[in-house]
Parts: sequence; C-alpha cells; structure tokens
Amino acid sequence: MRFGIQELKKPCIIISKFFMRLVCKISVLFFLFFVVVNAVERSAKAAEPIPPELEGIGIEEKLGNFIPLDLTFKDEQGKELKLRDFFTDQKPVILNLVYYGCPNLCGFLLNGFVDALKVFTWSPGKEFNVVTVSIDPSEKPALAAQKKEALLKVYSRNGAEAGWHFLTGAEENIKKLAAAVGFKYRYDTEEKQFAHSAAIFVLTPEGKISRYLYGIEFPVRDLKFSLMEATQGKIGSVVDKFLMFCYHYDPKGKKYALMALNLMKLGGAITVLLIFVYLVFQIKSTRTAPKAR
Repeated sequence: MRFGIQELKKPCIIISKFFMRLVCKISVLFFLFFVVVNAVERSAKAAEPIPPELEGIGIEEKLGNFIPLDLTFKDEQGKELKLRDFFTDQKPVILNLVYYGCPNLCGFLLNGFVDALKVFTWSPGKEFNVVTVSIDPSEKPALAAQKKEALLKVYSRNGAEAGWHFLTGAEENIKKLAAAVGFKYRYDTEEKQFAHSAAIFVLTPEGKISRYLYGIEFPVRDLKFSLMEATQGKIGSVVDKFLMFCYHYDPKGKKYALMALNLMKLGGAITVLLIFVYLVFQIKSTRTAPKAR
C-alpha cells in the first residue's frame, strides 16, 4: 500500500505543532517567573531607621579598598604577626571583628558562622582562611586561644585549626583595621560592653574588600558565592560557576538573589535552542519525505 505526500506530512505537522506549543509555554513560564520575582522585590520593606542610642554605630561599606596589611597583631599563641602573613597562599580570607568576652552579639555571630561552616563542604586552610580579630585591646592571646579551642571543638573538622586564626592587638591597630573596613563601634561605659554591628568581611587573596555579609546567620550559598567572587571564579566547580551566573548580590536584601537579567538570557537561549531544533527537524523532514508520483 502506498501513501500520498499529504499522509506522510501529517506526523511532521503534529510534531511541529507540539514543538511550537512547547516553546510558547516555556516562554510564558519564564515571563510569569520574572513578573513574580519583580513583584516580590518591589514589595520588600524599607530598612527601619536606626535608634538614637545606636547612631554612629554600623558599617560603612568600602568595597574595593585594601586593608592595611602591615598592621601587627598577636595570634592565639602570642606570636606577633602582620596581617599580610595571613595572605600568603593565594586564598581568600574571611575577616571577623568581635571581642572574645562579648556576652551577646559576638557569640551569636561566631556560633552562626560555625553553624554555616559545619554544612559548608569547603574548609578553612584549604579553600579559604579565616581571621578573627578582637576589638577589645585589653584581651590577650590566652583568651583568644580559649575562644579558638571552644569554637573548633564545635566545628570539629580536621585541619581547620591551621586556617582559622584568632588575634588580639593594640587599640591603635584595631581602630585602623576597623576604619579600613568601615566597622564603626564604641565602648559603652555604663554597660561595660562594646556596641557594634554584626557582619563578616570577605577579602581577596591580596587583601582587598570584596563583599560584606551581614547578620548572625550565613547561608552556605552566600559564603560560597562571596568566596568565588573574591577569587574571580578561581575556586568552585563548574556547577558552582553556573549557579553563580544566575545569582547576584542584592545590596538591599544583603544577600545573594536570583538575577532576573541572567535568567532571562538563559531562558532566551533555551527558547532559541528549541526553535533551532524545530527548524532542523522541519528541514530534515522535508528532505526525507518521498516525492509524489
């Protein structure tokens, strides 16, 4: 039995319509996704005003500035070192400014940081280093050693002690380092505590300020992306780099968020690919279809 050209074209027409419907549906889904993302971003609440008692305390971002690497501090063993001694292995550095005797915020920040590190597959001393500096000039290396031992016991990861350093220093050097990263704090004589903000600072292997991460909880995604940024993508897997393409740092939300523009580019590329597949299929179907006699 022989079939005419019209009968042979029917399956091709059905498949062609299927591809066109698929392309249209994907395009509509991407459009709706971007609409929802933009609506959520616009509905975000504005930052609340700073209470009078906290005026002058906070963080002034100084992205792109270098910290003074020649400042000297003492590590938890009492050895005097320059900051540049922690930037010798081409690894990014996470800097914490706290004080070891802090009864409130510093403990929350350090505990939150350790919680993030525990689920982070990268480790201090391998992919990055951590430098924690006390803002209290009265604190000594012995207290720094106690804090390091306590936190590493909770962290419980082999080799981390070589990549996480706890420093103390003179008031002059502490103030210079704090000013370099925009960390504003003051000592409350009534409460006998330091008033300060909560953040960690991500530095490049050269000591340049690359990113600020705020709060007392740090999503692993934010840690990973900020460290990748600090090394310009020199660390991280191919999958990590692909995911980072879809995210950008939102200065208002103080976290990494999906980047609508990059997702639109990705969606556009997928749409073009589907159209290309459809056209190739059409051309091949036309060429292989038998001619009517």
